Amino acid sequence: MKNQISIKEISKKLKDIFPQVADKYEIISLKSNYSEVKLLSNNKNLRPGNTISGPSMFELADLSFYIAIMASTDLGDKSVTTNVSINFMKKPLLSNLLAISQIKKIGKRLVVGDVQILSEDKKQTYAQALFTYSIPRN
Repeated sequence: MKNQISIKEISKKLKDIFPQVADKYEIISLKSNYSEVKLLSNNKNLRPGNTISGPSMFELADLSFYIAIMASTDLGDKSVTTNVSINFMKKPLLSNLLAISQIKKIGKRLVVGDVQILSEDKKQTYAQALFTYSIPRN
C-alpha cells in the first residue's frame, strides 16, 4: 500500500510514461483501489457505423485500471496487464465515455478488479471488463 497520490501527480506520471495517450484522457476521481477516467472522444475513436471502437473502449478500461493501481501500490507504475476479459454490451455514439475501475484484491504479485465503461452521465453501461495485473517484485 502507499500514501494517497493526487490526480495532478498521477497525470504528470502518465504524461511521462505514456505521452502518446495522456492528452486523450482526464482523471475525474482517484482513491485507493478506485479511479474514474474520462475518454475525451473525437472522430479518431470512431469505427464504421459512427460508434466508438472496441479498441478505444479497451484502451480506456486498461488505462483506468492502471491508474487505480498506480494510486494504490508503490510499484503500480511498473505493473502490467496479464489477463483481461471484456464484454461490449452496447454501441456508444461519439461522446465522452467514463471508466470506473475498482480493485477487488491486491495480492503479493497480482491485482484483480473490474472496470465499467459508462456514458458520461453514468446512465448507460457500454462495456464491462475484468482485469488481472502483475506487480513486479521489489
